[in-house]
Amino acid sequence: MATHSVTIDAGDVRLAADAFGDPQHPPVVLLHGGGQTRHSWRETGRQLSAAGWHVLAVDLRGHGESEWSPDGVYNLDRFAADVSAIVDHVGRQPVLVGASLGGLSALAALGDWPQLALGLVLVDVSPFLQPEGTTRIREFMTANPDGFASLEEVADAIARYLPHRPRPRKLDGLRKNLRQVDGRYYWHWDPRFLAGPDDWPVQRDTLHDPARLGAAARTLRVPTLLIRGGQSDVLSMDDARHFLRLVPHAEFCNIDDAHHMVAGDDNSTFDAAMIDFLERRIRSRLALIEPKSG
Repeated sequence: MATHSVTIDAGDVRLAADAFGDPQHPPVVLLHGGGQTRHSWRETGRQLSAAGWHVLAVDLRGHGESEWSPDGVYNLDRFAADVSAIVDHVGRQPVLVGASLGGLSALAALGDWPQLALGLVLVDVSPFLQPEGTTRIREFMTANPDGFASLEEVADAIARYLPHRPRPRKLDGLRKNLRQVDGRYYWHWDPRFLAGPDDWPVQRDTLHDPARLGAAARTLRVPTLLIRGGQSDVLSMDDARHFLRLVPHAEFCNIDDAHHMVAGDDNSTFDAAMIDFLERRIRSRLALIEPKSG
């Protein structure tokens, strides 16, 4: 089935999403990282739907085409509540797949509502992260508050931030991650996402609370997969081992040549790992809990 757009009511905001595949198939919800949009999952959505999964890729609040928080507040409580609203929209337990901020949101939601999902995939994120890597991300996201004069300037900024990736030849694809105001290009997220009262930077624990998230990890009882970018400066191997000690039933996949944005760096390997996990750990579980026909 073709991709189509969806709007989700999350209370104070409406969230934009793309749906892939047959809605009768088991659901998978894809949650992007901070500063990204649902379009970062486009190829993964296609691959998963082709493998027999119904996929919903969502713009987080304040990102992409989703609405901005009316009061400018962005914290784990808000994002976790949005995940719950997304699951309500789906109408049945999905597998939650979260990269970076999306993973933190999914983990926080499962800490609050343990029966929310059939499974969890965390992509280069855990309750334990490296401050050097998270600082590098924040510095990139806040480096151009006055926007960019052209798509060429945007491409140059991305090339400096992601030197391991080739600079895109065609720049029109960048527009999905940008909004245009008075002829200038800005990242497609609410600037208040990384600002607190009076525009002072927020404290790290506003979006990343190791104690809360570690407690949530300890309560996980659903099939869980942690995928790490082998070159990541955000999630170290020690961080991954710490998570796996808290969640001994979790599986682990290290994608050697990928950095923090794993799906974008090595999409084919990422998708293969995802599909393998979903088929072995989720579809087999569905066969046990779904009523047999006849």
